[in-house]
Amino acid sequence: MRPLTSAYRQTTAQLALALALAAAPHAMAAPASGTIAIVGATVFDGTGAPPHAATVVIADGRIADVGPDVKIPKGAKLIQAKGEALLPGFFDVHTHWVGQPATTPQIATAYISAGVTTTNDFNAAPESWAPRRAWISTLASPHVNMTARMGMPGGHGADWADENTIKMFGTAQGARMAMDEVMAYQPDMVKGFHDGWRYGSGADNNTIDETTLAGLVSEAHKFHKKVLTHTVTVVRGEEAARAGVDVVAHSLQDAEITQKTIDLFKAHGTAYAPTLAVYEPQKPGQPPRRDDTGLRSSIARFDHALHNVKRMQDAGVLVALGTDAGMPGTPHGFATLHEMELMVRAGLTPTEALMAGTANSAKAIGLIEDRGTIEKGKRADLVLIKGTPWTTIADVHKTDRTFVDGRQVFGPGVALPAANLATSLAPVKIAAKIDDFEAANGRTLLDTLRVNDVERGRERTTQVMTLIDRAPGNHALNVAAKMSYTDDPQSGVILPLTRGSIQPGDITAYHGVRFEIRGGAGAYKLVLNSLEGSWAAPVKAGAEWQKIEVPFSALSFTGKANAPGSTWSGKDLTSVEVTGSTKPDETLWWQIDNVEFY
Repeated sequence: MRPLTSAYRQTTAQLALALALAAAPHAMAAPASGTIAIVGATVFDGTGAPPHAATVVIADGRIADVGPDVKIPKGAKLIQAKGEALLPGFFDVHTHWVGQPATTPQIATAYISAGVTTTNDFNAAPESWAPRRAWISTLASPHVNMTARMGMPGGHGADWADENTIKMFGTAQGARMAMDEVMAYQPDMVKGFHDGWRYGSGADNNTIDETTLAGLVSEAHKFHKKVLTHTVTVVRGEEAARAGVDVVAHSLQDAEITQKTIDLFKAHGTAYAPTLAVYEPQKPGQPPRRDDTGLRSSIARFDHALHNVKRMQDAGVLVALGTDAGMPGTPHGFATLHEMELMVRAGLTPTEALMAGTANSAKAIGLIEDRGTIEKGKRADLVLIKGTPWTTIADVHKTDRTFVDGRQVFGPGVALPAANLATSLAPVKIAAKIDDFEAANGRTLLDTLRVNDVERGRERTTQVMTLIDRAPGNHALNVAAKMSYTDDPQSGVILPLTRGSIQPGDITAYHGVRFEIRGGAGAYKLVLNSLEGSWAAPVKAGAEWQKIEVPFSALSFTGKANAPGSTWSGKDLTSVEVTGSTKPDETLWWQIDNVEFY
């Protein structure tokens, strides 16, 4: 394996230090309501001013004062920062909170260890936002903007997510209706899957057309929500600009942009976040790639990406910072810092790269009045660095301290909250009755949203679940499915045990699952999903209703025999699921009722 770069090792060491400090018996640094004075640093304030010596005073989570002759309030905690650089906390406007590391507390720690104080998460279903927001509030974490995912049926983004994760539509009217529906969950941002080009390695997916995208943007803007798009080709980039998209959140990489592209971006105020880190052909720490057609194609696209961000920058288009972190080879925290290195590789100056990672990103997503620069009254999201990154961009990896809302969350003397060391929330006891399907709003007796579950990929089973009258005043769930042209098509219904399946459930008080089922000719299973994997048992269904009892002892782990979670604990369950399957292209119906633990 190729040795890790020194920058990657530096970030890994910082993360290890953060975890070690978290275990130490120290108190957290001064709370946001306390007063801190950072003295002696050279300040890169993000306003366009050259780096300069200044004292920064923090009070009540905000920058109370900044300047060379600031009076330090009596009783303020002093942080001597001579020889260090103080910058606004970094932004990453395109992340997925999965991947490396894979769990929410560790992702949060990776970001604050890298001086990243604001991220957009493009990964989570709206149903999970409230519990995730509550969880993140217990962590030392960057600010996380929950982002609504919007796309076309069969389009990119729809090939691995159900319609409770990505809202799907094909017209401007549908886009407006989908936007109105998702607003009930209070998204912070909106992501549109506008371009289905598969980077030249596969057939295009369906793509939101320009008129539909304009409808989505218009409706989102009514709610004062910024729209970022997955757009990776020049022609689609021009469409995104005309549609009024706020940020194109990927590189245009199929060709070099023209003056027409630049003019459209500038005329419509569309920013550009090139996510170079995810496209780098040979990523830091990865095994060398074989010199083949795939690598050469990747290099050619990356050359377009480097060229195009330089053209955008030189032409005055607002360049922001996003990475697609969480995708393969694009680790959280490190990728954000490496993105600035890649911008410099593209020809931007270190100062321009730092502006992309701070003030420009704040402007692009509408937060510049609150943060992104070091100015009096702004939110005190800051990073101290041992170096001068405006002359040597690699110095961004030398994070010394990170502040979020005026609280030091990383650096000397800081003990992270115990929640940052956990890998999940503590399990909660689950009530016995899961769902009797009497609620017409799609929610279970546990107040969780029922979810369709079919196979992932471009070929997907079409499934509809509806409530039917089983008897007067008694309903059951009916599932009708047209199986896909795949080797193992699946129809399934997930009943989450907690909202968004974020907090695991403890079902150790019970012995098994009981439910009623009937259905057409097919193979059926009961599946219990956990944080570490799934447990399943076959069940039979015929034309007549029958009551099924499946003891936990009848369940088999579906992963590798020695994998984590292969020993049943009953304390980390996320959902109960019933699945049915038959031959490709055939139809299947089945019904369930009165699902409960016993």
